Amino acid sequence: MKNFKTVLFSILFLGFVASCSSIRVTTDYETQTDFTKYKTFAFYKTGIDKATISDIEKRRIIRAISGEMEAKGMTKSETPDILISLFTKAREQVDIYENHWQPYYYGPYHRQQISKYTEGTLFIDIIEAERKKLVWQGVGSGFLTKSSKPEKREANIQKFVREILERYPPNN
Repeated sequence: MKNFKTVLFSILFLGFVASCSSIRVTTDYETQTDFTKYKTFAFYKTGIDKATISDIEKRRIIRAISGEMEAKGMTKSETPDILISLFTKAREQVDIYENHWQPYYYGPYHRQQISKYTEGTLFIDIIEAERKKLVWQGVGSGFLTKSSKPEKREANIQKFVREILERYPPNN
């Protein structure tokens, strides 16, 4: 019976972790902005340089953003309509799960599970180039897996960026 309890707890815990691994996205934008007039983009180097991640990770994010923007019909330009900047944040999370189960014929059962993970947040800012005014911001937060494989890290970044930019341009 003890193995059954362990298996049941493991299944419930894995289900919880899997549900936390999704990306939570929020956006905000200037409601008076006509996003259909924006056809070209470039990256805002000043803002991107401030991001506290490695240059390799910055290039991955930039490639992912470029791909998503081009898929939306936009083109990269030296004289852009919009500038794209990014910012990242990470914080370590520790969750403690307590499992108390006391069926009347087996006695008390207590198990504690500690889970440590990193929650990462990616901000993508879209700035109107002419006025240097923030017109759209997308924020994605989610569980970051630490992979030693660059391909896996690149795929995770592409997923983050895709889910954030699904909401650009906003449906007014």
